[in-house]
Amino acid sequence: MAYDEALAERLRVLLGDRPDLTEKTMFGGLAFLIGGNMAIAASGQGGILVRVDPEEGEALVASTPAEAMVMRGRAMASWLRVDSADVSDDAALAAWVERGASYAASLPPK
Repeated sequence: MAYDEALAERLRVLLGDRPDLTEKTMFGGLAFLIGGNMAIAASGQGGILVRVDPEEGEALVASTPAEAMVMRGRAMASWLRVDSADVSDDAALAAWVERGASYAASLPPK
């Protein structure tokens, strides 16, 4: 499955025209990087992947519809997967975009 291009466009609009924003196709999806750090992506498996502070990941999984992303059988505390249905509302998507963008911007540029 290819990433949802309409969802990618919604992400693009919400991220705005940040000078340090780049896009990159990765893992069948379209990732948005801030300062070279991935913030959020339209996933090739549907929905979005969001990078969050690893110390907040577990609480977000417990309190939101997000799930920890699993890579090679291991749950990743700083990467969350959110289904398309859970970001169909612009306000819900905007909250995830802000969370991912804020965390990526807090990291040293690559």
